[in-house]
Amino acid sequence: MSISISIEAESFEIAGGFRISRETRTHAQVIVVTLKDGSHTGRGECVPYPRYGESLESVQALIEEIAPLLKTGLSRTALQDAMPAGAARNAVDCALWDLEAKKAGKPAAEIAGLAPLKAVTTAFTISVDSPEVMAEKTSAAAHRPLLKIKLAGQGDAERIAAVRRAAPESTLIVDANEAWDASCFEENMAACVAAGVALIEQPLPSKNDGLLAEIERPITICADESLHPGMGIDGLRGKYDAVNIKLDKAGGLTEAMRLVAAAREQDFAIMVGCMLGTSLAMAPAVLIAQQADFVDLDGPLLLAQDRSPGLRFEGSTLYPPRPELWG
Repeated sequence: MSISISIEAESFEIAGGFRISRETRTHAQVIVVTLKDGSHTGRGECVPYPRYGESLESVQALIEEIAPLLKTGLSRTALQDAMPAGAARNAVDCALWDLEAKKAGKPAAEIAGLAPLKAVTTAFTISVDSPEVMAEKTSAAAHRPLLKIKLAGQGDAERIAAVRRAAPESTLIVDANEAWDASCFEENMAACVAAGVALIEQPLPSKNDGLLAEIERPITICADESLHPGMGIDGLRGKYDAVNIKLDKAGGLTEAMRLVAAAREQDFAIMVGCMLGTSLAMAPAVLIAQQADFVDLDGPLLLAQDRSPGLRFEGSTLYPPRPELWG
């Protein structure tokens, strides 16, 4: 049976905006792929990542190129070679997973060989701002057990201290998004140690992260931007202690599962992360979250309005997706 495909760009407002070291966003811009075989429908969502040269237009063009093969039944296995890793392949791969689950009448987790999915605790992100503003936002979220703090380089020591005072009981992870350099690295690291930070995500630019192999790392250092699409985790050992696996960079759930296995073989801690997307983008990542040491799938919590039906959150507890959403 032939498969029909639709590709739609959608926009979701971010509640209060979202700011990291290199950009500010007011909306989550996503692409949704829908596959239909006549009786069943599978969907996948991706978020183009400008850091790797992606845009709504470029991602849509890549999916349109592969559409003729999808219509004739391209498999998930064949897809891995037919498209490059990245957001476009993620949307298609996750749509194929969803379609397969719907056709089989089985959860995607069962098809993947996993045990029934369990609820997980996700981080909640605090955007970078002045120490005073970040402390105010952190205070409002201090009841959450895990907070992810966005940083910007200079002034981060003050930001970290202010956040810790505002949330004395929460576990903190921080994300510099490549913003640290030699002028602030030592001071910021000391501030993180003093605040009891559990993990530091991508402190240095990926092109200049060799320093991490030469210094003592008193806190777990996690690769994000240094885990380039399609390049795997080879070369990260010695510089990083953990890897942040994101479906949009991996190019889908299929490759993300392979990366999890490779990371475990090389004794990396695992973080599962996300771009700013809706519940449809987070749902497949819940499968990866079952095996992760740190979970950061709070995208829907940062939106003014999620899609419906969406994922169920109770505070920071994230429950497995219902079939009506995905999988």
